[in-house]
Amino acid sequence: MKKTFLTCLTVVVGMGLVFGIAGAAKTITIKGSTTVLPIAQSCAEAFMNQHADIDISVAGGGSGVGIASIIDGTADIGDASRAIKDKEKAKAKENGIDAYENVVAADGIAVIVNPKNAVSELTMDQIKGIYTGKINNWKEVGGRNKRIVVVSRDSSSGTFEAFNEMALEKEKVRPDALMNASNNAVAQTVASTPDAIGYIGIGYMSDATKDIVVNGIKCTKDNVVNGTYPIARNLYMYTKGAPAGVVKEFIDFILSPEGQKLVDKTGFVAIK
Repeated sequence: MKKTFLTCLTVVVGMGLVFGIAGAAKTITIKGSTTVLPIAQSCAEAFMNQHADIDISVAGGGSGVGIASIIDGTADIGDASRAIKDKEKAKAKENGIDAYENVVAADGIAVIVNPKNAVSELTMDQIKGIYTGKINNWKEVGGRNKRIVVVSRDSSSGTFEAFNEMALEKEKVRPDALMNASNNAVAQTVASTPDAIGYIGIGYMSDATKDIVVNGIKCTKDNVVNGTYPIARNLYMYTKGAPAGVVKEFIDFILSPEGQKLVDKTGFVAIK
């Protein structure tokens, strides 16, 4: 985050940031997915640079937290890296809330290993076998004779939900998996553990880890767009009913050419 974009108030809050302008007349509160968090932060910064009367707070916590915050009325926008569940829709309806789905970007879930790992390609079946406990040693998939250290997201994560559905076909993750609370935590664990495997949103890929080619397809923006990469999903910002007022202005900004350029700049996939 550039320190120069505002000279007034920047306060770290949980897994997100609060961006503030003294005397701001309008506010937007955003909570939820750590995957969507960089998009929300980047767009909030740019939007507030153009609207001096608007104050936007951005915090993480997971997709479950984001959707719950819309249902219980503690946020104006709930970030999520998965679609809302039927039971969440039912709870929202009980509270008189229409959880409205705004798709703001797309994402590929990259399967990553330590750069020292000789394995560069895996099939979806092999990934499923590793994460469900049927494959336990790297030598079983062409690597060295070392136990696989499995790193996963925690169950409140939308990335966990999406990966579990697409890669594991809803089978349970092995009980000895290391459950991490964020994309950054997974990436850091894999980067520091030679025999680890993990998964992260495409925007969190870096040279500190090596992304695995899955079913012969590399995790790239182009392959997410053309539909060939097998572990891809939409990213959402949920609102209480169709967005209106300043919330609509912000969502419209994210979906504008300028906003979609910021989505691309954060490493995720623009949809417009």
